[in-house]
Amino acid sequence: MRTGSEPVTARSALRMRLWLSVWGLIWAIFGTVVFILVGQPGWAAACAALWVIVTVDMTMILRHIREGPHYQPGRDVPPYEPVDERRRYRPPERRRPSRPSHP
Repeated sequence: MRTGSEPVTARSALRMRLWLSVWGLIWAIFGTVVFILVGQPGWAAACAALWVIVTVDMTMILRHIREGPHYQPGRDVPPYEPVDERRRYRPPERRRPSRPSHP
């Protein structure tokens, strides 16, 4: 929900995520190669799986960076109206069952 108090200069952390992905990619490649050379196929497979995950994440990050900024309402767009407490929903009152009248 938009409140009108959002920071004007807010930016996404996509570039930081990109560099962290590059760092993770370097370590995943290094781990895969080292564990293959040492003869640890299980750890090599784990590092290779991490390599794939980091590559997919990096691809998504680059895609979001290339898309550019998305529309954000400017200062001329007023915030949402505050909730009016007087118009809050109230469930209907429970009615007592009517008593049958005895003749």
